[in-house]
Amino acid sequence: MDDRSSISRREFIMRMSFLGSLALTFPATALAELRKSKQQQTLTEPASEWQIEHSWQTIAQVQEVLLPADENVPGAGDIGATVYLHNTIENPQADTADKDFILRGVGWLDALTQEQHKKTFLQLTADQQQTILEAIVKSRAGRNWVSKLLTYTLEALLADPVYGGNKNAAGWLWLEHQPGYPAPPADKTWHQLLQRRHQV
Repeated sequence: MDDRSSISRREFIMRMSFLGSLALTFPATALAELRKSKQQQTLTEPASEWQIEHSWQTIAQVQEVLLPADENVPGAGDIGATVYLHNTIENPQADTADKDFILRGVGWLDALTQEQHKKTFLQLTADQQQTILEAIVKSRAGRNWVSKLLTYTLEALLADPVYGGNKNAAGWLWLEHQPGYPAPPADKTWHQLLQRRHQV
């Protein structure tokens, strides 16, 4: 193990201990805000395929900003963080509040970038994207949105690859983690078992 790899892991742990605390900060408040906004929301047309694709591309880029790739560090794309998130929140057994909150956050994000730069988040430079996210976490709703994405990104880093994240066990290899044995088979993941339980 070279020094650069060791330092990268230390830096990662320090950064995540700070950012990870955001995930525990205002979960109940964020959910209350989401429910309140739902009550005030008027009926709208379903999202188009372009809007859905744009939302997921934006989420993928936000995750890449939260966990950027480095020479010895797998980034969000390397570990399949967006695939993991999609598999998790699109699961029939998932909490629909999480999905609504995450997807609605893309609208908030693009509204801010349009206001400040006349562009979408995806059209910004890397430095501008970082600055926008730093501005967003200064609000309570924005902090909850970023922390929610960060939580799922960290889950993707550490979860068994059978769930769609931690592609090629990149997160485990980087953190030198020895996973438990046996690994869950593809047809017996927790959400599949839960779904079968509800069908009984």
